[in-house]
Amino acid sequence: MSEERGYSGSAIALGFILGGALGASLAMLFAPESGRRTRERLRDLAADARDKTIDVSDELRDKAEEVLERGREVLEEKKSILSAAVQAGKEAIQRERDRLSSH
Repeated sequence: MSEERGYSGSAIALGFILGGALGASLAMLFAPESGRRTRERLRDLAADARDKTIDVSDELRDKAEEVLERGREVLEEKKSILSAAVQAGKEAIQRERDRLSSH
């Protein structure tokens, strides 16, 4: 269903990760802990979010490369089919010209 609306699974996963990181950050800011401990937890959370974001972006890049490669393959295939059809058309025209000129 998300694909119908233009959102990929990776984009949704990234949204959940970033939303979770934001929610956890806010929870820690309002939690009754020392400032030092809160800053450490925020630093750890930011590092985790960065790592997850890098993983998701790598996954998205890999999928985009796969899609581009498949697109190139399809383009080459269609180009080959079209080229063969054009050649067949040229040959048919030439045969018809030869047939008409022999009458």
